[in-house]
Amino acid sequence: MTRVWKWNRPVTVREVLEDLQQERSIAYTTVMTVLDNLHQKGWVRREAEGRAYRYEAVSTRAAYAAALMNDAWSQSDNPAAALVAFFGMMSDEQRQALQDAVRIVQGPDSRERREEREEREAPQEENPGSVADAGGR
Repeated sequence: MTRVWKWNRPVTVREVLEDLQQERSIAYTTVMTVLDNLHQKGWVRREAEGRAYRYEAVSTRAAYAAALMNDAWSQSDNPAAALVAFFGMMSDEQRQALQDAVRIVQGPDSRERREEREEREAPQEENPGSVADAGGR
């Protein structure tokens, strides 16, 4: 998947093979089998081109990572504890990235909406200068 995401376009087995062979020796059939497995799992789509296929990622690397994190979190018997443990493993830079992501998801006006909601939900204090306090006048 890393190679498919890296190229960010439909790729052939031959292209992935040649890219991988710059780092190590690998067989064409190995690359073909892995791409076919990825297709069977729904991680890539393929389109015939002559006698070969062009493979393309179904989702982004970020979406894939998010799905893995969500899957791991949802399998926990105590999701809150799992999050606390996960946050404890993060570097300061990762925690800052998390805070930035939360701000993005909440949107720019989320603070104002929260403050308005808190005002609406707060118990209403009686106005000391109201008619009811003036002896019913």
